[in-house]
Amino acid sequence: MVLEGLGKSLRDVISHISGSSVVDEDLIREVSKELQRALLQADVNVQLVLEITNKIQERALNEKPPAGKSSKDHVTRIIYEELVALLKNGVPFEYKPQTIMMVGLYGQGKTTTAGKLALHLTKKGFSVGLIGADVYRPGALDQLQQLGAKINVEVYGEPGNPKAAEIVKNGKAKFADKKIVIIDTSGRHALEDELIQELKDIAEVSNPDERILVLDSQVGQQAGPQADAFHKAVGVTGVILTKMDGTAKGGGALSAVAKTKARIIFIGTGEHIRELEPFNADSFISRLLGMGDLSSLMRIAKEELEDEEKALQEMMSGALMGRFTLSDMYVQMAAVNKMGPLQKVMSMIPGLGNMQDKIDYEESQRRLSKFRVIMDSMTKEEKDDPNLIKGKRIERIAKGAGVGTYDVKGLLKQYNQSKKMMSSFGKDRKMRKQLMKQLGGMDLDEFEDMQ
Repeated sequence: MVLEGLGKSLRDVISHISGSSVVDEDLIREVSKELQRALLQADVNVQLVLEITNKIQERALNEKPPAGKSSKDHVTRIIYEELVALLKNGVPFEYKPQTIMMVGLYGQGKTTTAGKLALHLTKKGFSVGLIGADVYRPGALDQLQQLGAKINVEVYGEPGNPKAAEIVKNGKAKFADKKIVIIDTSGRHALEDELIQELKDIAEVSNPDERILVLDSQVGQQAGPQADAFHKAVGVTGVILTKMDGTAKGGGALSAVAKTKARIIFIGTGEHIRELEPFNADSFISRLLGMGDLSSLMRIAKEELEDEEKALQEMMSGALMGRFTLSDMYVQMAAVNKMGPLQKVMSMIPGLGNMQDKIDYEESQRRLSKFRVIMDSMTKEEKDDPNLIKGKRIERIAKGAGVGTYDVKGLLKQYNQSKKMMSSFGKDRKMRKQLMKQLGGMDLDEFEDMQ
């Protein structure tokens, strides 16, 4: 999970507030100190930490809660708003036909990020072409071509041609029919005059709509000066921060870039080609604080579960009317697995708060994988009517799956718990209405009349 350490520390702060008997000056000062420790451990600049915690403390002590809000909720909301304000820095990336130029120093993940961005945009319905204009790094074009083959995106390059601007000009002509063209440019160990001139030449022949700087978040607070320097040199319009999942300096990089007023548009959340997320300060902070992020959850579901959409709709529709089988549970588990690591999915579900820190995600992922293997050993009749699974059937299924009978019984216990939970959703009319809206906007009364 992105900034896991910071997220846990922030959720501990929220738990401290919610578990207190009274919100007074002593509590506010304690919470302020805890916030300072959490932000400093995430490599956020000391002066910035003092500014934000002083502002939170001042608001919490002087602002009265709105009507209908408790003091605890009000303080939590202030923390949320000030953390969002720290990172909010411009309009989101616009999904439209355009040319995108990727810039950055060596070793920042620029080529990999170009591939990730290409995949993300194809999932949005755009035809995409990649141009390999890194004429200095050996193997850069090969790497881009391998990425292109993996995501089914065409790559243009001219091996042996040292003139990057010429390659880009020819590539633009080649991809005249593509809605979006992404240009992977050369990097250097430093922002030298030669690199600046090459980037200016490429920009002149390609007229890019976006000049995106790719920065490794491991540089921490140095991300700010780097973003500033690139902007002055080549007019950066947006920043992508990579490796946000594997560094304690991610908070420093995020806040430092935001402080320069550079526009953070995406963050890399892992090594997998799919692990690139649009950056939204509200959603990002909401997840860190354990408040969930349903909008991102629904976006990922829409992008990743296109093939399963009909099966999921049928499963949810049946569950709302009290029908939930092992076949439905199988669809549910397959969908969750396709959406990414379990921890990432769980962080987007509202209401879990600190509960998500108590889950053993690796063990849970192993159990889900084992359950799917067990269900693959069942007949369709058994999955559709789990009441049939007793005695000899349990032994046969266990043998076929290469597990013990206790594993099969464990699956059946999990199924009964899931069925009970789905049944409670079905009895909650408000929840049913919300789910029907997500299942395609059908009116609940209309849906019930069809059953």
